[in-house]
Amino acid sequence: MNHYFFCALVYLFLTTSLAAQSHNKPLIQHGISFNEQSDLVNNIQLYFISEKLDGMRGYWDGKTLYSRQGNKINAPAWFTKHWPKTPFDGELWMGRNNFQRLMSCVKSGNNSNCWQSIRFYLFDMPLHQGNFQQRLSAMKQAETQCKSPYLTVIKQFKVASMSALEHKLTDITEQGGEGLMLHKSTALYKAGRNTDLVKLKKHQDDEAIVLAHNLGKGKYHNKLGSLLVKNRQGVTFKIGSGFTVHERNHPPEIGSTITYKYNGTTDAGIPRFARYWRIRKDK
Repeated sequence: MNHYFFCALVYLFLTTSLAAQSHNKPLIQHGISFNEQSDLVNNIQLYFISEKLDGMRGYWDGKTLYSRQGNKINAPAWFTKHWPKTPFDGELWMGRNNFQRLMSCVKSGNNSNCWQSIRFYLFDMPLHQGNFQQRLSAMKQAETQCKSPYLTVIKQFKVASMSALEHKLTDITEQGGEGLMLHKSTALYKAGRNTDLVKLKKHQDDEAIVLAHNLGKGKYHNKLGSLLVKNRQGVTFKIGSGFTVHERNHPPEIGSTITYKYNGTTDAGIPRFARYWRIRKDK
């Protein structure tokens, strides 16, 4: 057989095989990270809250389960038996601190008994035209009707204040959870980044030395707009949120040490969503 003809046959076989396994990326929505200056702070009662699961994102198109990248998830036939024909957005989960075990099970194929420990937790319905509260009711109804032990709606709840939210986040984190997801009850499903879907993880904190005061604009005219600081890692950055009215009028002195909260760092080591917490008066 001609060498080039043989290579062409191999290439055709491989591409055909991959095409059979691939699928267009599902049009699912993604949350944004929490920002203390967002609308959420003043309207927390409008948000449904659920635990942020450390699992594998899944999209059920009514017939087949796919990953967020559009790759077919080879779940056993009994796992998805009797599932509704309605598309669902959810998460395959085995419980807290079991991410690697989950991924190993998914990769092992549909003949593994480990699938009996997995559940598909529903948190949205991409094609439903109603708001999130209406979609939540529809998901609960679908769960009741299908009676599958492997499909369940993730528990949603509400809190009355930001302090209650912080308490719940602390409780979930101490139990080994990753964080919380907050979904505005009036929000429509929106593929891509949706500002009405918010990710909240337990903050980290660190210390920094105040290098300079930057004046603000608008309502902060002639007041503190932000602090230029340098943390213990030698990274210089600005902190512009977290201050009370008094602190904007009487900011921490240059050279003083402050404590700030943040949620992870960028590739350059800059703290994400850094906000002022307090002065370290013992430093």
